[in-house]
Amino acid sequence: MDLGDATWPEVEATGRGHVLAVPLGSLEQHGPHLPLDTDTRIAVELAGRLAGALPGVAVGPALPYGASGEHAGFPGTLVVGHDVLAELVVELVRSARTSFGGVVVISAHGGNGEGLSMAEQRCRAEGDAVLVWTAVTRGGDAHAGRTETSLMLAIDEGSVRTHLAERGCTEPLEAIMPRLRAEGVRPVSSNGVLGNPEGASAAEGLMLLDEMARTLCDAVVRWWPRGHGGP
Repeated sequence: MDLGDATWPEVEATGRGHVLAVPLGSLEQHGPHLPLDTDTRIAVELAGRLAGALPGVAVGPALPYGASGEHAGFPGTLVVGHDVLAELVVELVRSARTSFGGVVVISAHGGNGEGLSMAEQRCRAEGDAVLVWTAVTRGGDAHAGRTETSLMLAIDEGSVRTHLAERGCTEPLEAIMPRLRAEGVRPVSSNGVLGNPEGASAAEGLMLLDEMARTLCDAVVRWWPRGHGGP
């Protein structure tokens, strides 16, 4: 079910047996070659794959803004704070109680973690069934490098400005994290890339999407209470 395209009687007919999947991304710089809404597109793709793989999943409209303060030095980046993000998610979960049996928040921006952690704790304390799941890739680079470029080539090749792709800061994330936290991305990488997009391909992106989608589906099946309908 695509929630935005559904009618209220169609939602009511599910008898609260569906899980609501909410894609959460960001609007932040992704180097000179990837669109600002890269994270949101990835989250939407994964939510769609979840609904395609499991019965009883309704996909809500994406939340396109995230906690991206570290990227604020680049034009076009629009940011909400962790407290605002947490409050938004809590309010959405509360409003979903009468229509859905639970909510899965699918985040494709790691910077949303703090706000989502606060939201998850509050929602569970209020008795709501909530799963917060963040997309990660094993061995991937940090930002706008080969990993995200491959993902976007698989999702929407036409959105990737391949001719503008260039290497950024390739130091290990652990080594540059103190500066990223204190100064943001731009002083560390003038083009916004943390990694190297060289060698990215749609084939690699599809492989990564398949792996992440399997992990997401497994997490949802493990989380969903038995006997409550849904996946």
